[in-house]
Amino acid sequence: MRLSDLRKGDRGMIKKIETNEDLKRRLFSFGVVRGSEFSIEACSLGKQTMEIMVDDTLIGLRGEEANKIEVEKI
Repeated sequence: MRLSDLRKGDRGMIKKIETNEDLKRRLFSFGVVRGSEFSIEACSLGKQTMEIMVDDTLIGLRGEEANKIEVEKI
């Protein structure tokens, strides 16, 4: 399942990040790493952007970025 498949209020855990090194470093700096638990705080219409909460940090992601993150819903 991809992060982009989830809806507002869903919770999950990061399983795998399949993207370029620049984005991986950016996500890592915010605490988005394999095993991190998160919640979906908001989604725009069409899921063009999403806000996720990881360790008390609110992070905005584009839809194409969220689509590259494999998650497990919890």
